[in-house]
Amino acid sequence: MVDDKIRLIRARNAQRATFKRQGLSRKKKLEDTWRRPRGLQSKQRKQYRAKGRHPRSGFGSPKAVRGMHPSGYEEVLVFNIADLEGLNSEIQAIRIAAAVGNKKRASIQEKAAELTLKVINPKDVSIKTGEVAEAAEEVKDNE
Repeated sequence: MVDDKIRLIRARNAQRATFKRQGLSRKKKLEDTWRRPRGLQSKQRKQYRAKGRHPRSGFGSPKAVRGMHPSGYEEVLVFNIADLEGLNSEIQAIRIAAAVGNKKRASIQEKAAELTLKVINPKDVSIKTGEVAEAAEEVKDNE
């Protein structure tokens, strides 16, 4: 089952379609995100072949791997340590929310390491939490 999911994820990434926004090459400020063409004389809206494809059914990924991270794990957004309870380390990985501060992030990462959960967006927070300042004070005390 695991090998089949990995194969499907690789197939999904290889066949992923790109849909270009109308006028993307003309304006520097336009983002490369799909927006439906709405102009009356728009050739892309009329679906002329050379003007770019539209998203439609058939371009989606297989149901078994839809919404999965490319690493093969199912993503779970975590805000605190209590969110780590009941997670399966074999099929789920955690993503720590952006709003979480460094102190709480450090404790979440430690608990995830104990539970052998994969952290998708780990950070080295030991330097930022003040351990360097404590180490410097210990050095001064020893002198």
